[in-house]
Amino acid sequence: MRLSIIVPMLNEAEQLPELFAHLLPYQQAGCEIIFVDGGSNDGSATLPEMAGFIALCTARGRAKQMNAGASQASGDVLLFLHADTRLPQNATGHIEQTLINNKYCWGRFDVCIIGRFIMLRVVSRLMNWRSRLTGIATGDQAIFVRRAVFEHLQGFPDQPLMEDVELSKRLLVFSRPACIAHCVTTSGRRWEVGGVWRTILLMWRLRWAYWRGTDAGKLARLYR
Repeated sequence: MRLSIIVPMLNEAEQLPELFAHLLPYQQAGCEIIFVDGGSNDGSATLPEMAGFIALCTARGRAKQMNAGASQASGDVLLFLHADTRLPQNATGHIEQTLINNKYCWGRFDVCIIGRFIMLRVVSRLMNWRSRLTGIATGDQAIFVRRAVFEHLQGFPDQPLMEDVELSKRLLVFSRPACIAHCVTTSGRRWEVGGVWRTILLMWRLRWAYWRGTDAGKLARLYR
């Protein structure tokens, strides 16, 4: 079982060296690492290739970028990793053990949000609990999926927001997600910049509106 790790990015030059160091052992262990830039203006696009990784450029939009990376991937399993998220130790082993039988065709990790505010720990637990209850995963949880199933669904829907939620809904037709209890860690910068409570309320408002059928483009404008 070969794993392809696809990283969409936009203006992440400052943290890319640390991310490269994090992903290098996975590459050395046989994983395919693909970075997909969406039009950075800080030099991000040139750095992955210089570091020895596969680098692609495409139109801006996380769904577009992840689909572009998936179209070039050769792995049996695709893992979509945000640039500010780090995998737990032995992530590939956890995925392989999870997918070794046919009970699951996709999954995600628990997430731990790293930041200055203790409330972020509560947010993390709520995200993990909600995901287990609903079967819906978010991009922060490092979604992985068998390539054949992903291609059957024609990838992420081409929409500017909630592409992870929509893909999860479509994947539920095939199986519930495997919820790996080992945590990925992700940056709390979004919550710290926007305010923890304000960001929590905004995200719940957006999810509620999406569930009621509001267009993802309109929600993306509210999010920005």
